[in-house]
Amino acid sequence: MRTVIAGGHGAVALLLTRRLAERGDEVVGLVRNPDHTADVEAAGGGATVLDLEHVAARELVPALQGADAVVFAAGAGPGSGAARKDTVDRGAAALLADAAEHAGVARYVLVSAMGADHPERASDDVFGAYLRAKAASEADLRRRGLDWTVLRPGALTDDPATGLVRLETSVEPGRVSRDDVAAVLVALLDEPATAGLTLELTSGEDLVDAAVQAAARGEAGDGSAHAVQAEAEAHATQRPRGRHRADD
Repeated sequence: MRTVIAGGHGAVALLLTRRLAERGDEVVGLVRNPDHTADVEAAGGGATVLDLEHVAARELVPALQGADAVVFAAGAGPGSGAARKDTVDRGAAALLADAAEHAGVARYVLVSAMGADHPERASDDVFGAYLRAKAASEADLRRRGLDWTVLRPGALTDDPATGLVRLETSVEPGRVSRDDVAAVLVALLDEPATAGLTLELTSGEDLVDAAVQAAARGEAGDGSAHAVQAEAEAHATQRPRGRHRADD
């Protein structure tokens, strides 16, 4: 599979690149700073330098040719003002969608944010602008004929991946590691039945693949991690302790 990631130097994007590359996929990270290409390459991907705030869709199309999917993981980042929240988190997401349509790439996964459906509840004006930009990018995708999936992670941490998440159409606010977000993105890319879904993500008690499969069926998670642990414990108690020789 060939995947193009917008915002290729971001923390989630680099973790996603590494996970995809390690299983043999081709990954291209779109970066605006040439100095960031080495980090993308170190994660196992290739880098294309394009500033999504200053290119037209037609200039982006060649980078998407032959791709099976695109992931929008870009963001204006900490310290940016309301104007850049709009040009990056909304404008660049729409630009990528335009280019995907022109390039014939149907699969589009958008990394949004929990709270995008209620930007009025934001703690400050800049965060409110960020959530409004995410909400606008989601609305733009829903109007298109792409096979889109929107993922809304909770508060991001740099903790190691646990492989245990909660992934549903609506979940209570919470935290989730960036590496677990990357793992969920891989599973979403592998599951076409998640197209057309908006999913919220926090740490939880479901194994990543089980959570994605449940979401694809329109079901809530079922605590699959506990089920796996219980099964393992049951097998351990049933396992023969060893055989004695007949002449012992």
